[in-house]
Amino acid sequence: MLSRFSTCTLFGIEARAVEVEVDISPSALPRTVLVGLAEAAVRESTTRVERALVNSGYSRPVDRVVINLSPADLPKDAASLDLPIALGLLASDGQITELPGRNVVYVGELALDGSLRPVRGVLSMALAARDAGRSHIVVPAANAREAAVVEGIDVISAGTLAEAVGFLTGELVLEPVVFSWQTARDDYGRYDIDYVDVKGQEMGKRAAMVAAAGCHHILMIGSPGTGKTLLSQRLCTILPELEAEESLETTRIYSAVAQLESGQPLLLRRPFRSPHHTISEAGLVGGGSIPQPGEISLAHNGILFLDELPEFNRRTLEVLRQPLEDQTVTISRALGSVTFPANVMLVAAMNPCPCGFRGDPRRACCCTPQQIERYLSRISGPLLDRIDIHIEVPPVPFRELSDQTAGTSSAEMREQVISARRRQQLRFRGESVRVNGKMRPPQIRRHCRLQSDAEQLMKSAMEDMGLSARAHDKILRIGRTIADLADNEQIEVAHLSEAINYRTLDRSYWQV
Repeated sequence: MLSRFSTCTLFGIEARAVEVEVDISPSALPRTVLVGLAEAAVRESTTRVERALVNSGYSRPVDRVVINLSPADLPKDAASLDLPIALGLLASDGQITELPGRNVVYVGELALDGSLRPVRGVLSMALAARDAGRSHIVVPAANAREAAVVEGIDVISAGTLAEAVGFLTGELVLEPVVFSWQTARDDYGRYDIDYVDVKGQEMGKRAAMVAAAGCHHILMIGSPGTGKTLLSQRLCTILPELEAEESLETTRIYSAVAQLESGQPLLLRRPFRSPHHTISEAGLVGGGSIPQPGEISLAHNGILFLDELPEFNRRTLEVLRQPLEDQTVTISRALGSVTFPANVMLVAAMNPCPCGFRGDPRRACCCTPQQIERYLSRISGPLLDRIDIHIEVPPVPFRELSDQTAGTSSAEMREQVISARRRQQLRFRGESVRVNGKMRPPQIRRHCRLQSDAEQLMKSAMEDMGLSARAHDKILRIGRTIADLADNEQIEVAHLSEAINYRTLDRSYWQV
């Protein structure tokens, strides 16, 4: 007897539809055959499923069983197929009868006792099921809130195989899970850090606000303990809230690699990823025989923080150049190509020299010019050119550390950032660009025109500092953001001057 059940499997972060066909031949030699390009996790499922059936009170088929996973040329590497395989075995063996008229997708991993365990990528699967016109999706109870984020499809929570069978046969009524965005924002959308905790460093806060307002990449240079990491970690607190579409995009990535916190339905805070400097190229941009996203994709719609930037392998850093420009990562393998989103704001921090005290007024630097040059040369010029803002973070004087007066708070900075972002949304209405930091040359020509005095200042800066054409465009983008923060339609000399100051490290630190 033949039965068919619909499910999904992951390829990268995308969910692909899979049909599980189970056929049982009573007169054939007892044997279980699994076909359909199944990887190890799926090949091992037959034994697991059979014991789950027995421990749930059902009988294990003792005839010849053929399980086909269609399409046959799609790799399948997930335990999420356990539930539809189990249901197919029961239906083909005549132990259950499916309620007619159902248009359901079944997803779940089975434990030996018949309980359903959570699986990766449920959000993508729910989206794929809805887009395919399915009416319901049955998922493990631990994944139910995550899947319920998707509108237009009823999400059924099942804790055990018996509950899934009851829903399938109509003997058990299970109500769809309801999701509330407001409740989720209250539970998971708040930050427990604030810029008010950072003593002094008002210039650093200003640079961080400019970076956040225009989504500009930023590099902080300073001695150990000056507050570079504190400034970087709090950048997320001044960025606008994740929009619903952005939240779904980012959550899909975390769901596909099983990095959502237990019980959390989706991400409502912008991600902040801080990989160690020993990370590999594949760890940073993604890889694997079946491609998986790397740290730059996990930071999608958020911040990728690279602390101790020169300590990273230079070749590893170079793979960032294309994703920072294109905002995507494409990984090609024999089985196919996968494109991961990578719209990130790069925040980096580094010491000015190997010992860390070059330029520190309180401690002497013990590095030779050759050591400093070797240290700084670990960062290539092309990568440095892609970082919009370079800023020195000096040591904080004692009077500022001991001052009990509250500094600028994240709420104050965020209000200005949101105001500047609104101006950009109006400016780029109908265009693919949404923020100043992502402007292409056509947008720069339209929206960053300079008056004669500002143009003369730009000319002098280019000649004196030897800036590249890319640095020229970066300065215009930053100047546009500073003007937006000042609620000014025109880029004035003061705005351009501040923008140029954020590029002075091209000269002062890269010339030993």
